[in-house]
Amino acid sequence: MRLFIIAVGRLKAGPHEALARYYADRLTMPLTIREVEEKRPLPPAELREREAALLLAAVPQGATIVALDARGTALGSEAFAERLARWRARGVAELAFLIGGAEGLAESVRAAAELVLSLGPMTWPHLLARGMLLEQFYRAQQILAGHPYHRG
Repeated sequence: MRLFIIAVGRLKAGPHEALARYYADRLTMPLTIREVEEKRPLPPAELREREAALLLAAVPQGATIVALDARGTALGSEAFAERLARWRARGVAELAFLIGGAEGLAESVRAAAELVLSLGPMTWPHLLARGMLLEQFYRAQQILAGHPYHRG
C-alpha cells in the first residue's frame, strides 16, 4: 500500500521539514508527499474552495481519501494502526491523506473522504500536522510489526 500526503503549503528547510523527514525516512511503506499552493490572495471562503480543488486534483485516481480535520474522528494509535491494516487487507493500493491550509478544509474534501480524521481537539498548525501524521504512520508500522517503540 502506497501512502500519500497531499498538503496545502510548502515546507521550507527548518524544524517542520526536519520533523517530517525524520519520520518519513523511517517508513518502510512507500510514501509520496505532494504539496499544493494557491498563490493568489483570495477571500477565505474562496481560498478554501480553491485549495480543495488543488488537493482533490492531486489525489491519484482510485485512491482512498482520508481528510485531516479537527471535526473528524480521533483515533488512538492502536486503532489507527488497525485501520491501516484493514485498508491493506482490503486491497487498498493507494491511501491519500489530505491536509488543508490555514483556512481549513472545504466540505467537498470532507465529502470525498472515506475517513475524516482528527489529530485531537487542540488546534495544530497545518505545517506541523504533516510531521505528526508521519510519526503516527511510523508508530502504526511499529505496532503492526510488534516492535516495542509503541508502549501504549
